[in-house]
Amino acid sequence: MKLEPVARPSLVEMVAERIRELIDREKLAAGDRLPGELALVEQLQVSRPVLREALSRLESVGLVTVRRGRGTFVGDRGSLAGCVQLVRTAMTIAPRELTRFAELRCAIEVYAARRAAEIAAPEDVADLEEICRHMDDEALDHLEAIQADFQFHRQLVAITGNELMQNIMQVIHEFVMAGMVHTTPRPRNRARSRQLHGAILDAVRAGDPDAAEAAMKVHMASVYRELDAAAERRKKGQDRKKASVEA
Repeated sequence: MKLEPVARPSLVEMVAERIRELIDREKLAAGDRLPGELALVEQLQVSRPVLREALSRLESVGLVTVRRGRGTFVGDRGSLAGCVQLVRTAMTIAPRELTRFAELRCAIEVYAARRAAEIAAPEDVADLEEICRHMDDEALDHLEAIQADFQFHRQLVAITGNELMQNIMQVIHEFVMAGMVHTTPRPRNRARSRQLHGAILDAVRAGDPDAAEAAMKVHMASVYRELDAAAERRKKGQDRKKASVEA
């Protein structure tokens, strides 16, 4: 009998737990406002990307609601939990099936990249730059880097101010993460990641909607290729297993 070692909690998980503790300790109710981002960053002594990823996780289970330009509020714990439970099996879905979610993601993110280039404020660009630096940190493990990657894409959608698109990205969060697990090599190809995300960031920084849209299309084309490759690897593995059983 053998047990897997217990993984150390990530910084994001620790921040999320601290915020949960704050909500419970202060007996905050749905709709109550949490401290502002700057106050949380200073008190927790973490970067904004780490804080935002922690809030994103809490938002995905309905514990908080992030309203752009207004702040972060305690959420209705039952409002989104049902949706999230439906996507808990995302990791078991085959790469071919995940392509469908990639297509939905593409439709949202191509628009988001274009719109972000049109309206991004300097602080929005600074946030994207910080997320890119965090994503490229060699100290991150495989899953943490993927989470930072997704945070970049969610931030682009957040810049648009379109709450419906943000909600959709929140609901398909685990499917997108599952797709990224399939498409992100071990070890992570940081040079390729910098190239793909850097092109989007450069276009947003320059205020060039056409370039931002084109860069996101290149990124999503890469996602489709990697999902196809993952599907082919899966099929070959299944064929080998079948042949072994028949032999």
